[in-house]
Amino acid sequence: GAWTLDLDALKAAVTPATRLLVVNAPNNPTGWTLTRDEQQAILAHCRGTGTWILADEVYERLYYGDETGNGAAPSFLDVAGPQDRLVVTHSFSKSFLMTGWRMGWLVLPPGMTAAVGKLIEFNTSCAPVFVQRGALAALEHAQAITPALVHHLRACRDTLVPLLQDLPGVSLAVPRGGMYAFFRLEGHDDCLLTAKRLVREAGLGLAPGSAFGPEAAGWYRWCFASRDTERLREGVRRLSAWLARV
Repeated sequence: GAWTLDLDALKAAVTPATRLLVVNAPNNPTGWTLTRDEQQAILAHCRGTGTWILADEVYERLYYGDETGNGAAPSFLDVAGPQDRLVVTHSFSKSFLMTGWRMGWLVLPPGMTAAVGKLIEFNTSCAPVFVQRGALAALEHAQAITPALVHHLRACRDTLVPLLQDLPGVSLAVPRGGMYAFFRLEGHDDCLLTAKRLVREAGLGLAPGSAFGPEAAGWYRWCFASRDTERLREGVRRLSAWLARV
C-alpha cells in the first residue's frame, strides 16, 4: 500500500472562506510526498479561492525519488509565481543534521518581509551568532553533506522497512521522503500505552501515532536515522520478541 492524497476531498474542504492551507510534504510522520501534478492542482485551486498556502518543506532534501532531477522532493516553489499566496518553510535541523539548533528560513512574498521581521524580533529576537555561522557553513558545504546523508538514510530505510513488514500484524507503506517509518500494529490501538510499555519492557522507543492526531491511534513512528543499520535490526528483534510475549 501507499499513502495517497484525496485531492477531491481537499478541494471540497478548501473554500473561499478558508484563509490558510498548511501542507507538510514530505510528510512527518508518514513519509508521504506530494507529486508535482498534485502541487499544481492545489495551487490552482487555492488561487481560485484566494487561500494562502503554508508549505512545510523541511524534509524536501531527504527524498528517495529521482524524478525531479535535483535530488529533492517536488516543491511548490517550482510551480508558483511571485504573486502567489505562498509561504514555504525550511529548516537546518533535518538535511544538515543541526537538530536542536533551532535555525530555519522562510520563502515568502516580499510584501510580507516587514511584518515577519517584526514577528521574529518580538518573539525570538535573533538566532545566536554561532548558530548563524553554522548555518552558513552548512549551506556552503550542502553538496558534500546532504547527498551522503540521504544515501545513508536510504540504506537505513531499506533495512528497516522490510523487517517491519515481515512482522505479523504490521501494516507499513514505504516512505518516499523524510526519516520515519509509520506503521500500524494490529491489536495495539492504545498506542501511547503500548509505546510506554515498549520503553519499559523492550528498551525500544517509538512515537505513538496519537501524538499526531486521534486518527492515528494504533500507529507508531519509528525514526530510522540511525548511526548504523545494526541498531535498526536490533530494534526489530526487540519488537518481535516483545510481541511474542504479550
